[in-house]
Amino acid sequence: MALAALPVMSAFFQDGATALAGNLLAAAVLFAGALVTREGLKAEAAWAARKIARRPAVPRKIFGAVLTGAGVMLATMTGLSGLIAGIVYGVVAGALHLTAFGLDPMRDKGMEGIDAHQTNRVARSIEEAEKHLAAMQDAVRRAKDREAESRVARVVQKARAMFRTVEEDPRDLSAARKFLGVYLMGARDATAKFADLYAQTRDATVKREYFALLDDLEKGMDAKRETLLVTDRTDLDVEIEVLRDRLKRDGLPVGE
Repeated sequence: MALAALPVMSAFFQDGATALAGNLLAAAVLFAGALVTREGLKAEAAWAARKIARRPAVPRKIFGAVLTGAGVMLATMTGLSGLIAGIVYGVVAGALHLTAFGLDPMRDKGMEGIDAHQTNRVARSIEEAEKHLAAMQDAVRRAKDREAESRVARVVQKARAMFRTVEEDPRDLSAARKFLGVYLMGARDATAKFADLYAQTRDATVKREYFALLDDLEKGMDAKRETLLVTDRTDLDVEIEVLRDRLKRDGLPVGE
């Protein structure tokens, strides 16, 4: 993003309004390229963190490279020998951007054999749940209490562990739906009310009651996640036994 400041600083030393406008436009395009690239890096990190993930719908890092190249082209056109030199510098800048940041993930991960309709339902549910978590984190900052922020961050971490469990087996969505929706929505609303009240009163009782609520929510999520994992193991055991029975019926050797 710092690159965007260079055309701005040099813009007012250019001759003519066209050169001034070109440099300011170059700064805007470079800054937009940096923003898009940052979002692309976030999307890539989220894709890499999950065992099952869809590729980003928009290749943001590639768009960031295009915008960076365009910004460099606009910035260099006015100070060098015109359009041709600007295009060369722009192409080089775009190529260096791709070399530095790489391409966006171009494939889905871990989606083989999984019902696409189910995964879409899971993705929508988790997207809504993430909005509730983000709202909780935004709200608790109003309380201006580091301990409260830390406790909410811990709840967010546990909630995302449950998200990963549901993503790995979309059949768990029905069992986890209340936690993804109703409970997190309630926690979001409670956090907003706590933050507003505690910021005004600094009442230790209010804080203690809110922490007790978070404790209950954490325990509930831990218990539900353990239940989901046990169910997954049970399903696996059933599949193994069914396969062994088929092998035995076909007269094939089966280990004990």
